[in-house]
Amino acid sequence: MGNVAGTLAPFFLRMILVAVCTAVWTAGQARAMEIVRINGSGGPLGMVGLLAEAYTERHREVRIETGKPLGSSGAVQALLAGRLDLVVSSKPLTSGQAAQGLRLHGFGTTPLVVVTERAVPQKDITTAELEDIYTGRLRQWPNGERIRVVLRPWEDVDSQILRGLSRGMNDALNKSRTLEGVLFAATDPESDAAVSRTPGAIGTAALVSVISGRQPLNILSLDGVKGSLQSLAHGNYPLAKQIHFVTTAHPSPAVQKFLVFVYSRQGRAIAEKTGVLVAVGEKGRP
Repeated sequence: MGNVAGTLAPFFLRMILVAVCTAVWTAGQARAMEIVRINGSGGPLGMVGLLAEAYTERHREVRIETGKPLGSSGAVQALLAGRLDLVVSSKPLTSGQAAQGLRLHGFGTTPLVVVTERAVPQKDITTAELEDIYTGRLRQWPNGERIRVVLRPWEDVDSQILRGLSRGMNDALNKSRTLEGVLFAATDPESDAAVSRTPGAIGTAALVSVISGRQPLNILSLDGVKGSLQSLAHGNYPLAKQIHFVTTAHPSPAVQKFLVFVYSRQGRAIAEKTGVLVAVGEKGRP
């Protein structure tokens, strides 16, 4: 027994040393790990997720956390409260938010497109038809299927952009709130999901949301013009959604490094693949 104990003692000692070293190394890694908490508008947040994947492949010491979209306004409030490090937003800052030290960094635009449930047999829609749908004058698709409208909150950026399409569209959106069977969605992902799973549904979506979210949606051209980056760049497409990044006055080094990547050639290429017309180059980064 004494020989057995003498033989096992060095083995157990080595196991203890390995465990201690592993614990020390793990603790060191945890201390060295930089965490960047990002949230904001649901559509662009999908783009940020792809940018984060590419960035963390080369920067293993950084972990980027996103989570369920809070929306532009909710995320800005979380940034002010210190619960976030960076916000991707579709709204400009208010004077009050700027007065509290927040900084807005322009990045690009994405087309706001009209979308339907995939089975809807429609490829183009006119402004006049949209007005008729949102007022309830047009209730069926050409195949006889009932049209179901998915609306965003009145104060939402998507609603504001759509209201600006025409005077008739503004009036139609006012009336649409009273239509029977209208569906409401608070965020980009919720709206995309509601349209995709509801037979005959129609709504709007940021192109970046459709591409990065991979929802099975039917994208309609508007008055014969596709909502593409090319048509947006040439000024031929009327519906555009702004994308900004918002930081505090003194963002952390980890946030600054990530933004350098976002505004780099590689970052801009990733963004453009998700449907974002990037308006600034590397020299325009914050």
